[in-house]
Amino acid sequence: MPVIALNKDYKGEVRDAKANFGGNILVYIGWDEHLLFCSAKTFLLPPTMRFGELQDTPLNEGFNQHPDFKHIDWASVQWILNGKPLSPSREHTLEQLGFDHKSLLRFRTPGLNGYKGTGV
Repeated sequence: MPVIALNKDYKGEVRDAKANFGGNILVYIGWDEHLLFCSAKTFLLPPTMRFGELQDTPLNEGFNQHPDFKHIDWASVQWILNGKPLSPSREHTLEQLGFDHKSLLRFRTPGLNGYKGTGV
């Protein structure tokens, strides 16, 4: 999020504004109960990307090093977008699902609670 200056005369540039990303959006993605990843990862994505593509490529590349990843039952994953439950279809675009610049997508994987159940 941009820093809001207390000085009303501030004329600095907001460098992380959507206009500076060539039509793409920043999307933060975090995997609940998997603290091997200490914070949400950031991905630069086109809003026209289909949710299935998000699962197949950025999620795979960003999180597949965790031993639980290969055991995910994608049909049972619980998705939370900007604090609200999300029931995505693989065919819908990120834009259609309500993603915007700097959205936070969290996902929970019931039965997979981190390395050996430790939350890591």
